[in-house]
Amino acid sequence: MTLLEVCTSTPAGIDEAIAGGAGRIELCSALAEGGLTPSIGLISLAARKPVKVNVLIRPREGDFVYTDEEIAVMEADIREAVKAGADGIVTGALTPEGDIDAEACRRLIDAAGDADTTFHRAFDVCRDPFEALETVISLGFKRILTSGQAPTAPAGAETIRELHRAAAGRIKIMAGSGVSPANAALLLELSGADEIHASARALKPSAMRLADKGVKMGNADASDGSRLDTDSQTVRAIRAAIENA
Repeated sequence: MTLLEVCTSTPAGIDEAIAGGAGRIELCSALAEGGLTPSIGLISLAARKPVKVNVLIRPREGDFVYTDEEIAVMEADIREAVKAGADGIVTGALTPEGDIDAEACRRLIDAAGDADTTFHRAFDVCRDPFEALETVISLGFKRILTSGQAPTAPAGAETIRELHRAAAGRIKIMAGSGVSPANAALLLELSGADEIHASARALKPSAMRLADKGVKMGNADASDGSRLDTDSQTVRAIRAAIENA
């Protein structure tokens, strides 16, 4: 069966992903920013759960061109994540020209040791995805998460299929971005991806009983305190679609 990885950023989301049948979790924070490195407390909690946990290592929002100091921070975060029980890491770095930053990625891979490694969707903004594929393989990453350099994986399904064919079993290709119960089966059919990645979120109401004051704590926050978070029914529906594809 095709593995379903669910991206989540909260303690409740971890439990919802497990309840829905996720095969693996990508753990992060700040999903509204595309995902950032989560706290050690959250990693430690997730590591005690009955599911594989790969931790996103991304020190800030924005592009994937990092300074030497930022790479050093990422190396330290990787070591701490693995020490806290993470099964793997999800990371990546690019040069200003849009190529894979092999030197930086080699440092990150070395910091991960024997842990599982995924090159994340920095891949989708690189200059040449097929040249990047060969570089990522040579560096020793175990998989690539990609939307096929399109806004969503369904839109990039043809490129994902071409990448899967070019990979020829040397690395896993995981399709992600915009995956839903309605399109998961067709995405799998069109892309031939080895694995599927989804956030599987639904709107969760606020626990606050106080009336909405119209105040936001950040651009992504709803003033009524509601939020998007991983939803077990959505996870279960995506998994069912994949199983029946």
